[in-house]
Amino acid sequence: MTQTRAETIALTDGTELRLTVARPETVVRGGLVVLHEAKGVTDRVRALAARLAEEGWLTVVPHLYHRDGADELAAEEVAEHVRRLSGEDLLADTDAAFVWLAEQGVDTDRQGIVGFDLGGSAALVVAASRSLGAAVSVGGPGICEPVSAALPPLVEVVGELACPWLGLYGDDEQVPAGEVDKLREAAERVRVVTDVVRYPGAGHRFDHDEDAATEAWQRARNWLDLHLR
Repeated sequence: MTQTRAETIALTDGTELRLTVARPETVVRGGLVVLHEAKGVTDRVRALAARLAEEGWLTVVPHLYHRDGADELAAEEVAEHVRRLSGEDLLADTDAAFVWLAEQGVDTDRQGIVGFDLGGSAALVVAASRSLGAAVSVGGPGICEPVSAALPPLVEVVGELACPWLGLYGDDEQVPAGEVDKLREAAERVRVVTDVVRYPGAGHRFDHDEDAATEAWQRARNWLDLHLR
């Protein structure tokens, strides 16, 4: 299995951003910024980065809690750290990750973003603010009510998308089906191609339905294959 490694880069605000990187062992077909779940850079996130690298994607995971000195959080710490997330910091961290990909020789039209759980919400915010090749959100709260005071509701920013975006949502109390439907309706009005898919009963982290998780993973792969060329 592809191994991940850690890097640190300096940001213009004087902080240092930690990155988890997974590099393909064969030809690099493009680059992906992967945004982590609410608990931070967990084994699950590192495994996802490694799996994407095995498919040819140069993958970089910015540690979004680096300003708090945190990589992976205990369950009781999550809410406090999420509340402190801001759009400004999120964009600064992802911009640095995209610059890192460019420095590795990956052109902008072959750069995409993939987010899981909280990262799914963050990926949509980034995709609505930056010019990218493609974006995929796997779950994520904050559709009608923002996850922090410094981040917008997703239904308000989805209309600003400028790249193909795929949203994959498993229903549960954190991501209600009605909110996903509102997000789909808003996404259908943008000029770029979008797709929002619901998986009833799968859970917002796709923990409850293995078949749904497998199907969602294949959809995400197909989306990246189609739009990052």
